[in-house]
Amino acid sequence: MVSGTLGFYNYDIEAIIQGYSQGYFLMADDQTPDLGWYSSRQRTLIPLDHRFHYPRSLRRVINQNRFQIAIDQAFEAVVDGCADRETTWISPPLKQVYKELYQSGWAHSFEAWQGEELAGGILGLAIGGAFIGESMFFRISEGSKVAMVRLVDHLRQHHFVLFDAQMMNPHLARFGAYIIDNQDYKSQLAVALAQNCSFL
Repeated sequence: MVSGTLGFYNYDIEAIIQGYSQGYFLMADDQTPDLGWYSSRQRTLIPLDHRFHYPRSLRRVINQNRFQIAIDQAFEAVVDGCADRETTWISPPLKQVYKELYQSGWAHSFEAWQGEELAGGILGLAIGGAFIGESMFFRISEGSKVAMVRLVDHLRQHHFVLFDAQMMNPHLARFGAYIIDNQDYKSQLAVALAQNCSFL
C-alpha cells in the first residue's frame, strides 16, 4: 500500500539513485504527467535463498530450453512491454528516466527470448547488492516466469543480497515472495547497498 508521495523535480541521475537508496521509488501520477517519489508501508521481496521456489511445470519448461536469456539486449523494448497495459505508472517521462538510468549503467533489462522474439522481461535497477525490480511483462506464455528464475540465479551468482519486487501480487507469491514492513526493508536495503556487486 502506498503511503504517500514526495515531489519529483530533479532528473539528475545521482539524485534519482539517492532516492532509491533511501527506500523510495518513482511512479507517474495518474492525474498528471508528473513523476512522484513514493514510499510504502510494506515491501515485497523475492527470496534469494532456499525459500525461492517455483512449480514443477515451470521446471520442465526451463529444462526444455525453450527460452534463451539475455541482458540489456532490448532494454527499450522491455520498458515498452512493461508499460503496455491498460493502467500503467510508466509514463513517457518515466521511460526517459529509465533510459538515462540504463545509459548510466544503473538500470537493466533481463530478457527471455524465443528465437528472435522477445518473450518476456524484467526491468530493474542494480544498486550495490540490491536489485530493485520495477516491472515485468510477457508476450509468450511462461516467458516472464523463466526470466524470473534465471534472474534469481544470476543475482545469486553475482552475490546480490536483496531482490526488491516492491508490491505483492499472486504471480510473485508463486515464487515465495514475502512481505516485510518499511523499517525492516530499509535495514536490509542499507546492508545491500554496502555490498560491492556487479550486475553484468
